Amino acid sequence: MENNIKDDYLKCICGFANAHGGTFYIGKNDNGEVTGIKNARMLLEDIPAMVRDELGISVNVNLFTHENKDYLEIVTLPCSFPVSYKGEYHYRSGSTRQVLKGVALTQFILQKTGITWDSTAIENLCIDDFLGESFDIFRQQALLSNRMDQKDLNISNAQLLDSLGLIKEGKILKAGMMLFYQKPERYVPGSYIKIGYFKSDSEISYMDEIHGPLIIQAARTIDLIFTKYLKANISYDGVTRIETYPFPKAAIREAVYNAIVHKNYAIQIPIQISVYKDKLYISNDCILPSGWTIETLMVKHRSKPFNPNIANVFFRAGFIETWGRGIEKICKACREFKTELPEFTLYPEEIMIKFNALKNSKLSCDLNDVINTDMNTDTNTDMNTDMNTDMNTDTNASSYLKEDQLLEYLKTHADATQNDMALHFNVTKRTIERNINTLKKENIIVRVGNNRKGVWKIVK
Repeated sequence: MENNIKDDYLKCICGFANAHGGTFYIGKNDNGEVTGIKNARMLLEDIPAMVRDELGISVNVNLFTHENKDYLEIVTLPCSFPVSYKGEYHYRSGSTRQVLKGVALTQFILQKTGITWDSTAIENLCIDDFLGESFDIFRQQALLSNRMDQKDLNISNAQLLDSLGLIKEGKILKAGMMLFYQKPERYVPGSYIKIGYFKSDSEISYMDEIHGPLIIQAARTIDLIFTKYLKANISYDGVTRIETYPFPKAAIREAVYNAIVHKNYAIQIPIQISVYKDKLYISNDCILPSGWTIETLMVKHRSKPFNPNIANVFFRAGFIETWGRGIEKICKACREFKTELPEFTLYPEEIMIKFNALKNSKLSCDLNDVINTDMNTDTNTDMNTDMNTDMNTDTNASSYLKEDQLLEYLKTHADATQNDMALHFNVTKRTIERNINTLKKENIIVRVGNNRKGVWKIVK
């Protein structure tokens, strides 16, 4: 058998074995017409031996005759382990065959071996390296969601990680690090969320970045979108004030949480949220289960999260369900809000959701609106709220914070310094000073003791 023909056969079989299996014929043309082959009976014996020796698998080879012309049928079953030919991993998708490389190859091998990205362990990371805030937030949310009992939460942080399946053989899994460690980017670059307000596709007015543990990113992202990037229309029912935002909050929340859970963090590109005057986009890198399309997502389907360990913790916290109803819930929220259904666009390794604003609604983020609000005018520049940024400067941090948010924090963190507050809220120290001064002038809080060892006391 000529080498080039042998290579073609083996690459084709390798591609079928790594995918869902398949059948091809030798001695038929592309129209299915039998053209016949010579030495068919010899190939009937040679091909199985060649496949066994080169690929380490077996195939079924059947000989047929039509109008005195012999042809072969080669049936390849899907293989439960990765199959390579001369160091290359071929994969058959539809009528095309590709050679897997890079991230796609890594993900393919993990799937074939039954390992997910978030279930691999992190070396040289121990529970003593974690701060407690993300665990406190999880405990509070899990209790509110009624998906965990108080007795299940009254344990140490290490025991909590273990009970959630985030420790294996004494090592913390990537999921545990991503969910609770204060600086996940130390291990996985790009594991944050970027939000920007655009006047046009080519002109951005300002932006923010939300860093930190995924548990904290989830809540902060929704808060930031609905306190800084969107403006509610105000109406009254009698004396009752009614605020109507341009997008359904339930739908945006579900879309953001699903993006966090299903993101392919190996790509190392942040989730991106683009806000315009009349639309909002959420896009993230993801790999759908093999054979899934947008049509699959739009109908009832099983839950198959890309990061099942992260998904489990989000479920326990009450952020998501685990029935594959994410898109159904997004569409339901839009219908109840009486706005258009979102548009879904699927790229090879990315999915993007577009929300259209409620008719006659208005976003707050025209630049003039922003300047006239409580925010500093430095919001006109790009604001990257990196948790590693020096919070004594205003160059890279957000400058917007509600005073009631600060009060709520001081109830449980009376000994917090202004740097602690700036780090917690991802804002500048100047913003903290402004809010503290306002609360002190209104006799809402007082400082007891000195600046280094004193505490904050809420007067009223």
